[in-house]
Amino acid sequence: MINSSLANCPVPTEQQPLNEYEQLKTSWLFRDCTLNGQDYVKKLVWIWGLSWLVAGPVAAASFPPSKQLGHFILCGSAGASVGVVLGLLRLYLGWLYVRDRLYSTTVFYEESGWYDGQTWIKPQEVINRDRLIVTYEIKPILRRLQITFASLAGLFLIGTIVWHLF
Repeated sequence: MINSSLANCPVPTEQQPLNEYEQLKTSWLFRDCTLNGQDYVKKLVWIWGLSWLVAGPVAAASFPPSKQLGHFILCGSAGASVGVVLGLLRLYLGWLYVRDRLYSTTVFYEESGWYDGQTWIKPQEVINRDRLIVTYEIKPILRRLQITFASLAGLFLIGTIVWHLF
């Protein structure tokens, strides 16, 4: 049985915040945020490792590994981390967008193009459902991403200190 407030929803199916959330949750990049801790870290390490394919040669050109191994490793690691940071930034912005759409009491949508935008005011039961999803599903993902950013910042700080020791 379809809920009467959702049956009268004028928002196209693909623009409904709940459907945007479901689509994001199952997409190949964004679902990695929902993995358990160990698998999540493995994915980040894979991205970091693949980023070495670009960062390694650049670091080697600046700091020959045969002469300045420490600087080469630190520079390459920092350069490879840029790929991780960019990926995390994409994830964070995507989840933040869906969080905002779910949390809002109104939904902006387009009927057929950018020139005919409309706004739908959510009924209270839809607001309650969407805010429960934000609280129990999306906020933990955003928190995990924030912790990951903070951890990377800490690693950059440690790398900077070690750099000055060489």
